[in-house]
Amino acid sequence: MDVHLRDLRYFLAIAEELNFTKAASRLFISQPALSKQIRQLEDGLRVRLFERDRRTVTLTAAGQALLPVARELLGTWDRGQREISAAVAAENAVLTLGLSTSVGRGLLRGARTRFAEQRPAWHLRMRQVNWDDATAGLAGGEVDVALVWLPIPQQQAFRVRVVATEPRWVALRTDHRLASRAEVAFAELLDEPFLALPPQAGPLRDHWLALDQRGGRPPRIGAVVSNAEETFAAVEEGSGVVLLAEGNAAIYQRPGITALPVTGLPASELAVAWRPDDQRPAVRDLVEALASAAR
Repeated sequence: MDVHLRDLRYFLAIAEELNFTKAASRLFISQPALSKQIRQLEDGLRVRLFERDRRTVTLTAAGQALLPVARELLGTWDRGQREISAAVAAENAVLTLGLSTSVGRGLLRGARTRFAEQRPAWHLRMRQVNWDDATAGLAGGEVDVALVWLPIPQQQAFRVRVVATEPRWVALRTDHRLASRAEVAFAELLDEPFLALPPQAGPLRDHWLALDQRGGRPPRIGAVVSNAEETFAAVEEGSGVVLLAEGNAAIYQRPGITALPVTGLPASELAVAWRPDDQRPAVRDLVEALASAAR
């Protein structure tokens, strides 16, 4: 049978994680969809690749034989994709910056100016990516550099440079009981319905729900939002409150919405991320431009 590279990538993720749930999170797909694809791969190959019970996942002899082959094939294909991307970028002199958030602070304007000074022949293209991909397109190879909030899924797979550390604020409706306050303690928000990122955002979803500061109390989810516009609409409708970084507070200051500081929470971190094997000088200059503009 002909095996798709996607199926090999799914197989490799499970073989490395030995956990279907973690592998599905890493691949940004649901666990049932992943299980279905693996069953189809096993049916096509007419072998069992994994032994699975309620607690453990292990490779069968066939799975162990497939593992180095899958790694080699995927590694070759990934190198080929990077070489193609590098060739196209060199020809067109374009870098794509992934964004999964509205960015205040004048950061993008400043970064454009600084990058243009360093690379006048290059064009910087922005790509907005919904929050179900917290890497802003970097994991899928859709962008060259990404501006992300930490932590992101599989963060160790990328080079990451923190460019801003900011307190967390909360956005809520102007008729909310806390809206007139100068600041609010996070403990006062524990019973509020919160707007949440999609589950695929993994640790970043947990960060903006402040899961580690809830003392084990599960959050109330008022709505799941995939981008800034959905967030604005959900706050205006009263679906819930939402945490944000101080530097983005001005974006939320619109009719019907206010934002105020939250005490009792660790700061948020805005970072530039890129692939460790991307050594192009233009990528380095874009990273420096973003860091400089953030300062």
